[in-house]
Amino acid sequence: MRRDGHRETLAILVGGGPAPGINGVIASATIEAVNCGLRVLGLREGYRWLVGGDTTHVVELKIEDVSRIHFNGGSILRTSRTNPARDDTSLERVIRTLMLLDVRYLVCIGGDDTTFGAAQIAEMTKGRIGVATVPKTIDNDLPLPENAPTFGFETARAVGSTIIESLMEDARTTGRWYLAVSMGRKSGFLALAMCKSAGATLAVIPEEFRGEKFDLGIVVDTIVGAIVKRRASGHDNGVAVIAEGIAERVDTSMLPVAPGSERDAYGHVRIADLALGGLVRDRVRAAVSELGLGINVVNKDIGYELRCAKPVPFDAEYTRTLGYGAVRYLLGGGSGALIAITGGRVTPVNLDQLLDPETGRIRIRMVDVSTESYQVARSYMIRLEPWDLEEPMLSRLAAHTNLSAEAFKARFEPVVEATAPYKS
Repeated sequence: MRRDGHRETLAILVGGGPAPGINGVIASATIEAVNCGLRVLGLREGYRWLVGGDTTHVVELKIEDVSRIHFNGGSILRTSRTNPARDDTSLERVIRTLMLLDVRYLVCIGGDDTTFGAAQIAEMTKGRIGVATVPKTIDNDLPLPENAPTFGFETARAVGSTIIESLMEDARTTGRWYLAVSMGRKSGFLALAMCKSAGATLAVIPEEFRGEKFDLGIVVDTIVGAIVKRRASGHDNGVAVIAEGIAERVDTSMLPVAPGSERDAYGHVRIADLALGGLVRDRVRAAVSELGLGINVVNKDIGYELRCAKPVPFDAEYTRTLGYGAVRYLLGGGSGALIAITGGRVTPVNLDQLLDPETGRIRIRMVDVSTESYQVARSYMIRLEPWDLEEPMLSRLAAHTNLSAEAFKARFEPVVEATAPYKS
């Protein structure tokens, strides 16, 4: 509260895609702010209306409005992908609108793009508006200290693993292969975690392939090799979990885009509009047919059903600390930081430290394929490894196709060589 008795205002907004636990942050930030004498405004649909100079799409939040919402998925403030820093005019209008709303503190809940926008607001206002961001993404791709998960990831993994388990049972029952394409714009964290938790046949993630770009045929033959190896063990079914971030690393000219598709406000092609699952399915079908294997292959996208799921207790508890921490950080005079938790303590990370000096954007955390965590996941997958291309295994595998042992090795050796090495 200011010396003149006027209550200072804290505003909360949500940007980017939904993630389980958003309401937990809104609730705890609101409760702590009100208890500290602040007025709390919820800014609806992220930066969308601020960019237009609109001050009407706000709602005052009180403790009774939010005290039980942490149990629920979704966002009571909704969300949008509007980019506040798409140009100087938009950024200045956002700041001017916040000033008109008498906002002294701003809590931004979002992923890398929302965090980037918040960093620009903090830089431009230089303390006039205290800005804190709370990392949110089921992709788990923000570089948090001590490799802490982003909120929403644990719930997405739990719900996604249940879906994968059902697909595995359906695959066994019907004698088919499922290609489950998982959300994860750049990193393979979610796909790998669901595969590892559910015990799916294999996960295919972008981090396992060498080089900046690779041919989609390598992805296809990784799956086809797993199908052959699984057949050799007497099984005609399986589930491959494919990270949609594969689409970021292959030649996009090979990926058909749905008619009328557009880029979002941050310039990203909407991966949901890329027919990745159908394309990989068709190419896998053609490949197994060419090899003389009668396998039924079906694709299934997994993503939207995870984003607004009811948060598991981990995310419900985690987000309450994050929201509280954001308010305490701002009231302590801080601004321009992302709120993380390390060792049970609230740990602000300066937003400047998160920027990639080459791109000027928030750095992306990728799966480290050299770790034991990845090694365990990889060792339980069914997929071709270097020793499979040596005798006697080579001839055993080739016998389940119409290829000779030499032709089989020539066909699949590039796949084995293309995957990133890991410690055995």
